[in-house]
Amino acid sequence: MRTTSWRRLATIRILGAAGMATIATAVQAQTPIDLAQAPIDLASLSIEELGQIQVTSVSKRPEAVREAPSAIYVITHDDIARSGARTIPEMLRLAPNLQVQQDTASRYVITARGFSGNEDAQNFSNKLLVLIDGRSVYTPMFSGVYWDMQDVLPEDVDRIEVVSGPGATLWGANAVNGVINIATRKSSETQGGLLVVGGGSRERSASLRYGGRLGEAVTYRVYARAQKIGSTETLAGASAGDSWSRAQGGFRLDWTPGSSDVLTLQGDLYDGKSNDDLAGRNLLARWIRVGQGGAELQVQAYYDRAERHGVLTVDTYDIDVRHSFSLGARQAVVWGGGFRHSPYKLGGSPTFFFVPTKGTLNLSNLFVQDSVTLTTSTTLTVGLKIENDPYLDAEPLPSLRLSWTPTDKAMVWAAASKAVRSATPFDRDVVEYLGNIRFLTGGGTFQSEKLTAYEVGARIQPSDRASFSVSTYYNVYDDLRSIEADPVTFLPLHWGNGMEGHTYGLEAWGEYRVAPWWRLVGGYSWLEKRLKFKPDSSGPLLLGVKQAGDDPEHQASLKSSMDLGRAVTLDAAVRYVGALPDPRLPSYVELGASVAWNISDRVQLSLSGANLLHERVQEFPNGAAIPRSVYADLRWRF
Repeated sequence: MRTTSWRRLATIRILGAAGMATIATAVQAQTPIDLAQAPIDLASLSIEELGQIQVTSVSKRPEAVREAPSAIYVITHDDIARSGARTIPEMLRLAPNLQVQQDTASRYVITARGFSGNEDAQNFSNKLLVLIDGRSVYTPMFSGVYWDMQDVLPEDVDRIEVVSGPGATLWGANAVNGVINIATRKSSETQGGLLVVGGGSRERSASLRYGGRLGEAVTYRVYARAQKIGSTETLAGASAGDSWSRAQGGFRLDWTPGSSDVLTLQGDLYDGKSNDDLAGRNLLARWIRVGQGGAELQVQAYYDRAERHGVLTVDTYDIDVRHSFSLGARQAVVWGGGFRHSPYKLGGSPTFFFVPTKGTLNLSNLFVQDSVTLTTSTTLTVGLKIENDPYLDAEPLPSLRLSWTPTDKAMVWAAASKAVRSATPFDRDVVEYLGNIRFLTGGGTFQSEKLTAYEVGARIQPSDRASFSVSTYYNVYDDLRSIEADPVTFLPLHWGNGMEGHTYGLEAWGEYRVAPWWRLVGGYSWLEKRLKFKPDSSGPLLLGVKQAGDDPEHQASLKSSMDLGRAVTLDAAVRYVGALPDPRLPSYVELGASVAWNISDRVQLSLSGANLLHERVQEFPNGAAIPRSVYADLRWRF
């Protein structure tokens, strides 16, 4: 199924992002502290305070993570700083409810609850919605994410909210198996200068950031960074020739003209080279007004341009309005809507192209969600989104959530919801030739993939030193994409909706404070897939159900974080990934570790290593071997 012409276009798989992480930071209960700005203090947040971290991904309004009726894991600023991660995908490895697999130096496959895709079937991970400060970064060309086109300074990340399970009622199409929301820090929290330089066996990078004030109510920051990552290897140990580089700069401006208004303006500009030359820019403006009784109105607009030379150019214009308020003492309502306009142009080759090669995708939506307090310990949340798809009629996306909080240390929740993965130009308009033979067409009839999900979970804090979360799910899928043959001539093949079935599984994670200076965090996930083809499908003759994805049944992780005095931290993380079934890859265990030393209040030195147990490891079928690596960096705050 894979051809030379397709190999170049196959960059629409989940890709590797550039990122720059720090090693040690101090965290306080209310206000994040900048890197190297204060002594290291892992214990500054208690288990109770960690549960009070504010998240917005579950209900589109601020709420404590322990009160959110969803399978949500929060990667904190401190987690990122201590981990030694230097790319966004490596940061996401910290979430036990995600599946992160590196394919090449710049390409990653990232999923929640399966469906990682299959390159031989030209099927790619496309059921996970990713947002950076409210800006959607999935590409409308195939509904996945170009990870090498997404970057934030890890020093500027406030938190990463990872929701496994559908979020379509609030976030819309493509929030099928999960939502990732990356939230950066306010410019008022990143004042002064910061220089970070580092290098290692496979990577070199440098970044410079400065934050200041333009008056009593206006703060800003500007930054620039450059990064180069070396090649991965073949299984024999030779270079895979897939090194890549990237340069990016940007700014953020925050203005608080009064006690009830907040205005934000931010943007980025980048240029890079991986398998394709890539470039892009974005600009986002957001206004928030807080009214009486906690009511909040938010208006956000952004522009995003993404270019991959010879592959695609997409301009996205988006506006979103959201209003939350209370109806008496028992109801909290969130409602709003948005419109997205995305003109695009697609490249190709004489044997692989799109018809038409350019067009416009318009997406509009309206949503409402009402949370009703039934008793002092029980809350019912009902939501509905109506979304007007670029190709199909308006799609209703409902959800129902019930939570029970018998004590302030425990919560049990259950949910039922619907989500869809919308049709894209890749599903509808692609054409591929083998010689003079028309081999594959989109067909123009592909429908949305559909999910009905049922979830049950619990979040418990049995003591002041421990907390854990567990969730189970049963997902029913219909109209999944399949490769179908022409009933008469066999060729050309075309995309169809001939697959269906269900998955079920469990996700669990917990934290235990061994001592005030030592924290353990563990996670485990189990996934079972039961897919089949509809009676009229020709899918069984063409790759079978493996075209939907090659996913491990079991994953597990354990992280240890130690404060060795006030100046040194030591962190280690071991992860287990079960065998991939088809194509077959054996299971493996890997280890990453980092140590950081605050030489002074302004200077910090760190050393980290990845894949320390093996000389190289292959994480994805047909992918490169990821070699062992070490990295050292120096941070200077001025």
